[in-house]
Amino acid sequence: MFGFFGRKRLRKRPCLELGAPGPLGCAPPPPAPGREGVAGAWPGRGVCPQPGPGKMAAVAAVLGAEEPELCLELLPTDPLLLIFSFLDYQDLISCSCVSRRLNQLSNHDPLWRRHCKKYWLLSEAEKMQKNKNWKTLFKDTYIDLGRYIQHYATLKKAWDDLERYLGQRCPRMIGSLKDSVEERELDAVEAQIGCKLPNDYRCSFRIHNGQKLVVPGLMGSMALSNHYRSEDLLDIDTAAGGFQQRQGLKQCLPLTFCIHTGLSQYMALESVEGRNKYEIFYQCPDQMARNPSAIDMFITGASYSEWFTSYVHNVVTGGYPIIRDQIFRYVHDKGCVATTGDITVSVSTSFLPELSSVHPPHYFFTYRIRIEMSKDALPEKTCQLDSRYWRITNAKGEIEEVQGPGVVGEFPILSPGRVYEYTSCTTFSTTSGYMEGHYTFHLLYYKDRIFNVAIPRFHMVCPTFKVSTTPRETSHEECSVIEEDEEEEEDSTDSDDYDGPRLVNYSPAPSHCPRHT
Repeated sequence: MFGFFGRKRLRKRPCLELGAPGPLGCAPPPPAPGREGVAGAWPGRGVCPQPGPGKMAAVAAVLGAEEPELCLELLPTDPLLLIFSFLDYQDLISCSCVSRRLNQLSNHDPLWRRHCKKYWLLSEAEKMQKNKNWKTLFKDTYIDLGRYIQHYATLKKAWDDLERYLGQRCPRMIGSLKDSVEERELDAVEAQIGCKLPNDYRCSFRIHNGQKLVVPGLMGSMALSNHYRSEDLLDIDTAAGGFQQRQGLKQCLPLTFCIHTGLSQYMALESVEGRNKYEIFYQCPDQMARNPSAIDMFITGASYSEWFTSYVHNVVTGGYPIIRDQIFRYVHDKGCVATTGDITVSVSTSFLPELSSVHPPHYFFTYRIRIEMSKDALPEKTCQLDSRYWRITNAKGEIEEVQGPGVVGEFPILSPGRVYEYTSCTTFSTTSGYMEGHYTFHLLYYKDRIFNVAIPRFHMVCPTFKVSTTPRETSHEECSVIEEDEEEEEDSTDSDDYDGPRLVNYSPAPSHCPRHT
């Protein structure tokens, strides 16, 4: 196709070939002053006098007479369809307005098959089921979901991958998902809260309207001996009921909710109080401030689409393990594995925002240890864990050593092919730190034989956080208002009036490090 254009041009305009004489016998024009010897100045060609006005007019007349007007429509059908196959849907629509022939070619149905699959993830089976051609399918879907065309395919794929993965492992969780909502329902919520919802958020609810308030929650769980968290993805009505206008959380919409802890992840609908628009975060009250509106934030996402798709990716790739039909948000570093003889130790970690604070600096982490003996080990290698030793280092380089009998009160026995897992926790006064150490075992068949098994070094880092921009001190007038509000709340505890879910109920930071327990 492109060779066609090149040959035609050179045949009709030989005077434009570099170094060729023009139709009136003149040499090519000389290079611009100061360009001699520069690339593109054609050195060695010589310089001739500039042609006069009469010769210039003659050249123009000859060129005008011999050069035909090239038009895209003059191409044969097959090359045109090939060109059209590289165009986006907007360009195809523009071409259809040029002429009758281009209109007919741009309506060629196979051209729209690619766009239906790219933007709407429509399959051949769905086409046959609806008994429509590809262009009609694209048009009908665009009328309904056109405003989400930049987000729909990404979010629909994430939802499909999540349903497929959990359908085989946690079918009960899939059963808690709600059907999609209509545009008018989303418009009504915007009118109710007085803020515009981002298109990627709206698009997700056109696929699934969150889930029922059940356990386990779709957005991950975490369990310790005396603490449990499971976050549900809120439906649009429950989220609107929890929309915040109070100082510290102005114009923030809850995305998730934990029935046990009251923990929520919020999305900022406006750039206020130091937050970026559509930023997603866990709230963290400033426990050293006298003003209850001073709320710090642990950032979990820059947009809804990024927040949701990254979570789904971690789930479906096995980054977050599924334990007892629940998604546990432990992060495993593949390099965090150590093997001693026949025993392998691996570690996964997680940050708990509901037990952490920025003021005072108190960052709470949990870790899950997996100890496995190779199935190829000899039976006489069966052993029992006696004690543990930890070397804990914070970001300041301060070191703490901890040792004690067993792990979490147990003395597990490892035999060939057996796996033992347990969960524990630690805290840091810095935003990061790491742990390493060893376990001491003895062989059951030869009790006097004692050996150490290395625990790999694993790092723990808290997510990015932002400090509240709200003044930490409360004025006398504000104190009076707060006291009056508290008195009213105490007087109305038995009232049936209820505006919506009470989404904030944070547990105080523990006063000691649970690893010593």
